[in-house]
Amino acid sequence: MTACFFGHRNIGSAIMPVLRAEIENHIIEKDVDVFYIGNNGNYDSIVAAVLRELQEKHSHISVYSILAYLPTDKDKHSIERHEKTIFPEGLELVPRRFAITYRNRWMVEQSDFVITYVQQNYGGAYEAMKYAERKGKSIINIARELV
Repeated sequence: MTACFFGHRNIGSAIMPVLRAEIENHIIEKDVDVFYIGNNGNYDSIVAAVLRELQEKHSHISVYSILAYLPTDKDKHSIERHEKTIFPEGLELVPRRFAITYRNRWMVEQSDFVITYVQQNYGGAYEAMKYAERKGKSIINIARELV
């Protein structure tokens, strides 16, 4: 089983305990062993940190950073933090301003579960969550658990 993540760019680390518990629940109870994350904001960074921590306990899980743009030399340092990366086929043909949306849709289509942190009814994370709803994916919005 596979899960992906979408959340607001500007978010603090206070979500880590709830996020960790939700991810671990998906590993143990729902047999999720593949995780797709973006690399475009604080939520993605927090998810990556939690997944690195959980990989020590659950060595069978795989984590992939899904790229929205072909990496350049200046991106090399940020890409090196992720052991495994995927650049979705066809994304090189998408205009740059639509690349994140295309990448997010690709992630939804490859996933069984979507774990979000969405508080606002606008923006990329919200649009990705709505797309996942239209595709019938199982969605957990941890923002609701923190209210």
